[in-house]
Amino acid sequence: MTTITHLGVRKAAILLIQLGKDKASQVMAGLDEAEVEQISAEIARLESISAAETESVLVEFRDMMVARGHIAQGGLAFAQQLLEQSLGSERAAEIMERLNAAAVQLPFQFLHRADPAQLRSFIADEHPQVIALVLAHMTPDKASLLLSGLPADQQAQVAHRIAVMDRTSPEIVKAVEATLERKLSSMLQPAEMSRVGGVDPLVNIINRSDRSTERQIVEGLEALDAALADEVKSRMFMFEDIVTLDDRSVQQVLRQVDGAALAMALKGVPDPVRDKITANLSERAGENLLEEVELLGAVRLTQVEEAQQAIIRTIRQLEEQGQIMVRRGNDDEFVE
Repeated sequence: MTTITHLGVRKAAILLIQLGKDKASQVMAGLDEAEVEQISAEIARLESISAAETESVLVEFRDMMVARGHIAQGGLAFAQQLLEQSLGSERAAEIMERLNAAAVQLPFQFLHRADPAQLRSFIADEHPQVIALVLAHMTPDKASLLLSGLPADQQAQVAHRIAVMDRTSPEIVKAVEATLERKLSSMLQPAEMSRVGGVDPLVNIINRSDRSTERQIVEGLEALDAALADEVKSRMFMFEDIVTLDDRSVQQVLRQVDGAALAMALKGVPDPVRDKITANLSERAGENLLEEVELLGAVRLTQVEEAQQAIIRTIRQLEEQGQIMVRRGNDDEFVE
């Protein structure tokens, strides 16, 4: 979580407006989805802002950035001392209280200072429930990196525990965090119930994994919990699901995809998938594509999966941008 979110939703919205579109978009890129939604909604609600309120927000943000800089230099006590000298004890106490409260809400932040390869090797020895708790508190990109490095059977165990995890008491989170930080100290580089885990975080992690890891996790879940595996698959988008896209969406995807990569991705796919692609190309372009697929000859499965994964990433990007609509599972929120 960035300093801007420590201001509160309204103040964060005011600050982003003052930053301007380009800089504000860069800041928003570093926030999670919930924060982006809350701040965006507040920006939409803001009609007029007084000069006094704007000035107050800018001063508060500056003071918090100064405080964070002091903490980085010499710790909390050093920061508070300098703030008291420059801002007075009351204002310094207010800023430090807010920064301390924010720090409490960020479990496992010390993991960001660990080398990813070493961390993956270390965490593999932990109990699957501990691994699941840690991954559920990490960003999907970093969690995917760690999960993909675990043995296949362990991946399934951890994935299952992430999905069925609901709420974990802060005491347990703190105990696990303290134990791991103590064990990891040699490799580190110079409220109420916390909601973590669930199917959605697991799907976000899987969606950012390579195709091989994705397949292993799903197959492992099928052996552990068939119903859960079905739910996870219903929320994922597989390459074969291209057949569920409407023609306009397929055409938009194809405009973003390299021809050679598309040919590689179509190697060995079922006929309905191949037909869906060629039906959204001109007759000549479709014929050329099929010829290119045949000319590839025998190729490694990993090459095909990498090409398919690249196209899936394009589909997800277009979906996030609102340019196409993807149907998943038993989604009934569509109106023709």
